[in-house]
This record gives sequence, C-alpha cells and structure tokens, in this order.
Amino acid sequence: MDSVDLEVLKSSARWLAEGHRALLVTVVKTWGSSPRPEGAMLAVRDDGLVVGSVSGGCIEDDLIDRVRQKGIEQTRPEAVKYGITAEEAHRFGLPCGGTIQLVLEPLAPQSGIAELCDAVEDGRLVARELDMASGAVQLGTAQATDGVLFDGERLLTIHGPRYRMLVIGAGQLSRYLCQIAVGLDYQVTVCDPREEYTEEWDIPGTKIVRTMPDDTVTDMKLDERCAVIALTHDPKLDDLALMEALKTPAFYVGALGSRRNNQARRERLKEFDLNDTELARLHGPVGIYIGSRTPPEIAVSILAEVTAAKNGVSLPTLLKVEGAKAAREIAASGDATCSV
Repeated sequence: MDSVDLEVLKSSARWLAEGHRALLVTVVKTWGSSPRPEGAMLAVRDDGLVVGSVSGGCIEDDLIDRVRQKGIEQTRPEAVKYGITAEEAHRFGLPCGGTIQLVLEPLAPQSGIAELCDAVEDGRLVARELDMASGAVQLGTAQATDGVLFDGERLLTIHGPRYRMLVIGAGQLSRYLCQIAVGLDYQVTVCDPREEYTEEWDIPGTKIVRTMPDDTVTDMKLDERCAVIALTHDPKLDDLALMEALKTPAFYVGALGSRRNNQARRERLKEFDLNDTELARLHGPVGIYIGSRTPPEIAVSILAEVTAAKNGVSLPTLLKVEGAKAAREIAASGDATCSV
C-alpha cells in the first residue's frame, strides 16, 4: 500500500472523528496513460481541504470545486469517468488522451475507516469491500496477490503491507536503508544477533530480531514479494542468510561488498549446495552505480536496484555496480594506452 494512500485513510478517520464529512475518491480503472495506478486514493473534506492524489492535479481541482460549490450531498457511492473525450483529457491533464474511472464514496462512521487504519498500522493486509448500492462496507483478510476489483456493483480494495524486506545487520547503513524502505511501504525486519548493534536500534516502523540469520529466513517463510539484503560484511552472518534466501522465491536477494568479496562469497556459497541458477540470483555488489560514497547515498543506490527488481525492470549491465566499474577500468586503461 502506498504511504500517500495510508495518509488519506488516516486523515479521513481524523476528519470524521472531528465531525466533518468527507468524500473518499478511489481510482478503479484506467485506459491509456494515467498518473496514478488503480487503488490510488484522494480524500476531500467538506470545506475543500484535500489529501492524496488521483491525477496530475486538474481532476483534484474539479473535485474540490464540486465539494465547495455543492458540499457533500450524496449518500451513496457513485462511479464517474474523466477524460473520455480529447477535450476532457486535455482539460484534466490526462496524458495521451487517457481515461480514468473513479469511485466517489461519502464517508460515515460506519464506513470502517478508523478500523481499517488500526489494522493497517498493526501490519495486517486487509480487504475492504464496498457495496455500491447501499454503501455498506465489510473488512476481511486479504492475500498479497489480491488487487483492486470493481464490477459496478462492488469495489474491493487492498490495504496494508504488500512487500516485506529482511535486512541483515543493524549498522549505520542499515539505519538509512530501513528509513527509506519504510517510506517505500515495506514491512521491514532487521536481523542481527550482535547485541552491540541492536541495543540502540530505534528506527520507527521496523522490527528488530536477534536470532541467527538462517533461522530468521526460514521463520519468515519468504515469498515472491520479499527482498533480502545482507549488509554486515561478516560472512558468518551474511552467508547464513544468503544460503537460505537464494532457495526461496524472494524477488530480490543482495549483499554488500566489493567485486572481489562478492566473487569470494559466491565460491563459499557453492559449498552449501547452491546450484548455478540459485547463485545467479544473487545481486552483488548490491545497488546501481551512482558514485555513492556515504551511507545515505549507498542506501539510495541499493533501494533503486530493489525497486527496479520489484517492478520487473531489467537493468543494463552498465547501470550495475560491477558492470559500471569494469567499464570505467577498461576506459581508463584505453586512455593510458593512447597516451603512451
């Protein structure tokens, strides 16, 4: 779930508690290009205050103007479309003549928004089903692979953490990486059995465990929506996690270190009965090449590569740390040869 959309829910719950009315707007279908994906949300308060986004801004302006002019009169949800004609697409800022369908839902205490916020903040993945005819809402358990469903009669949306991240090591780099990962809506677990690193761990939104890394990987039952990043530089810890993680469906498994260290790591992992296909899944050196030197920059580099893997983007070799550095060395040796 997008953190922006969680803020929409939290703001909506607060407005209702304060006695305001609110309109919850959800993207349910798009045609052509669209600035926001299905499931994206916006909330408009009865005085026109807004939080969230469903487009580049023009649709938001139209919705705000609608509320300010007429208030929130409706008592039942309704579906509307924007950008059906080329003129409307231009007016509402939809690229390439795209079309977007929204569900406008007037909220009330029985809409279950406060309960939904509590469940999401508790780390649960929740399905919210809205009956379009009555406005009745049901909350239930969801699966990570579930998505937005709208058939004109009901709207099913999924809320909560879709992706999990296991970070091995609670050092300085892990602190920066985990802060960003929480902002990217990962459910973050940090594993480090070394007390000297975990005693002062205080990153909000993360869980710290002190079990051995291989046991942690096994206990978490990693699936295709999980990422594992080993950051300790200690083979006794990193290798334990990697040898188990590479056997799982996790979409990303990576380890920090130089090219030489990562080659040595691959040789060590062969001794744990990992086959060539499993070893080929290891990202190392971890991250994309952006010339990063400081821990915050390295964290950005790593999470950029994780994000690409999550979104199914295959990065060219020259963007990866190993490929970029090898290319620089080749270029430098060529310059040296030319100067002789």
